[in-house]
Amino acid sequence: ITSPVAFDILPLKLHPFSQSTPTGLDCVGWKRRISAPVIADGALDKTALTDDVGSEEDLYEDFRSSNHRYGHPGGGGEQLAINELISDGSVVYAEALWDHVTMDDQELGFKAGDVIEVMDATNKEWWWGRILDSEGWFPASFVRLRVNQDEPMEDYPLKVEGGREDESRRFGMGQTTKDQMRTNVINEIISTERDYIKHLKDICEGYIKQCRKRADMFTEEQLKTIFGNIEDIYRCQKKFVKALEKKFNKDHPHLSEVGSCFLEYQTEFQIYSEYCNNHPNACMELSRLTKVNKYVYFFEACRLLQKMIDISLDGFLLTPVQKICKYPLQLAELLKYTNPQHRDFKDVEAALNAMKNVARLINERKRRLENIDKIAQWQSSIEDWEGEDVLVRSSELIYSGELAKISHPQAKSQQRMFFLFDHQLVCCKKDLLRRDILYYKSRINMDDMEIVDVEDGKDKDFNISVKNAFKLHCRDTEEVHLFCAKKPEQKQRWLKAFENERRQVQLDQETGFSITEVQKKQAMLNASKQHHAGKPKAVTRPYYDFLMRQKHPTLPTTLPQQQVFMLAEPKRKPSNFWQNISRLTPFRK
Repeated sequence: ITSPVAFDILPLKLHPFSQSTPTGLDCVGWKRRISAPVIADGALDKTALTDDVGSEEDLYEDFRSSNHRYGHPGGGGEQLAINELISDGSVVYAEALWDHVTMDDQELGFKAGDVIEVMDATNKEWWWGRILDSEGWFPASFVRLRVNQDEPMEDYPLKVEGGREDESRRFGMGQTTKDQMRTNVINEIISTERDYIKHLKDICEGYIKQCRKRADMFTEEQLKTIFGNIEDIYRCQKKFVKALEKKFNKDHPHLSEVGSCFLEYQTEFQIYSEYCNNHPNACMELSRLTKVNKYVYFFEACRLLQKMIDISLDGFLLTPVQKICKYPLQLAELLKYTNPQHRDFKDVEAALNAMKNVARLINERKRRLENIDKIAQWQSSIEDWEGEDVLVRSSELIYSGELAKISHPQAKSQQRMFFLFDHQLVCCKKDLLRRDILYYKSRINMDDMEIVDVEDGKDKDFNISVKNAFKLHCRDTEEVHLFCAKKPEQKQRWLKAFENERRQVQLDQETGFSITEVQKKQAMLNASKQHHAGKPKAVTRPYYDFLMRQKHPTLPTTLPQQQVFMLAEPKRKPSNFWQNISRLTPFRK
């Protein structure tokens, strides 16, 4: 290895049946145990397999005897390469992708963006590193190697007295260090895109094509669950990499103008949202299938026939999730080494913001999908529910609280609990004895309503004196609902919530956000099972629950205190769903 640029660590995300997954798209040092011919039409040629590797059972025995566990990579080239550099006296830097919060004095705590000197990478999951005077273990999945390992801790370019760049810090051919750094980043973007395309092609042709030939093993619904919309992503990425290569200046890479490509494809990249949201389901389905030996044989045979590197299917399926995370990181680094006078500067700056927005949108969609389980569980806790499920029209709880509702014709006041979702306002009544039990009473379609702020005093429509009041007025039927809050600030919070509800509906229309019928039905089915089983109504997240078991006695044995599936941003604003209704505690029946 001539340069640290030859490899890169991508953010790792683990799942229940995989203690570790491949750390990048460009895997150095992977060794192939067996080679098998590629069948042109994608059929599984059992004769060819038997010639080289024996029967499927023999293949499995070889697979098992090599101590390979499904979901666990069989290489380790990145660690070898890093340690070779360290042993040669080179300083290897990694940049933190997420916060690592720890109370263990054997572990190294850091924040996203911190630069860590990697001192030992012999273990796959935990590396030893140093920040200033502190040393300790840290999760390898929380960092990525810096593309520019020669970069000093302070930013380039270096300045000397007089404000001119230090001529001694120039590379050959008259390139400044900043130009060389930009060249490194551009080369990394291009090379990783090409590798990524190959990975996508291998998945589509090596796995999906073969699976479709085995209707006895896979239904179309199963394939949709396992692979999601990865074929759409493959088609999109092929066009994207062609656009990148047109903008790539082979003779002078630092002059390449790639920012416009990201701007052109920012809308298309939103298809990653569907894939990322489905990925936990894919992992669970794979986990279920690979408990049966014939599926283990089949997936390994597919990999060998396609002559793919020694990574299991779950590792390959993780790469799109990693890729969409990496774009903002790459663009941020590219912008760092792009002079404001560079023709690409404004486009790279805009592209960075655009890709952050894409990642933010994907995060938001994932959060919304996580909320539908909570909404389904909430509905299952409501007594005497009538009509369609909340999830038929809604996917977000905007606000909730207690209000007095004034009804015609007697202008009778009733204290009720109201839950404002997108598109609808649900009205419930508290149990007289057990105040944590709610009964369904009615709902209002917010799409037909306009909000009217009512001044304190006598209301003409209801002919009563009101305070802290507002109305919901139906444009079509002239139906009017009058509500009163206990305090002025509560009224203002409700008025703000109604504005947020309309804004959320408009945003969903603009971005095309929707929940599939399958997702709605599954959420309600899960909630119903929990309700009848008498289980605590709390959302379980098996996808995120895993244990890191290490044999080395000095290695950390605790799970790093950090969410393990997060897109782009180190921290995500927590959902306010439970905070909005926690005081009601409707789940403690």
